Amino acid sequence: VQLQASGGGLVQAGRSLRLSCKVSGMIRGVFRLEAAEWYRQAPGKQRELVASVSTSGDTYYAEFVKGRFTISKDNANRTVYLQMNDLKPEDTAEYFCFIKEYWGRGTLVTVSS
Repeated sequence: VQLQASGGGLVQAGRSLRLSCKVSGMIRGVFRLEAAEWYRQAPGKQRELVASVSTSGDTYYAEFVKGRFTISKDNANRTVYLQMNDLKPEDTAEYFCFIKEYWGRGTLVTVSS
């Protein structure tokens, strides 16, 4: 199983990015039954949970992104998304997706003020 995260980049504060996490090597039936999570890790800090989506579609957001980020899961395409709006410099971090027991490689988000 491989998780390929993409969509990171350098943006100005207030702008938006959409991260994608494409899963390969996992059949759709298994993917559909798994929750998915996005984490982030800023330089010198611990990895922290940003958002999660359950198999039933229930979502959880950390307080520091609530109202700005949206997590979604496309079972047909085995992809998890993180729509990030109104980005702030403190959102600068490497973002990782996690499904079942697998971590994706991070995608770097840098927000300039």
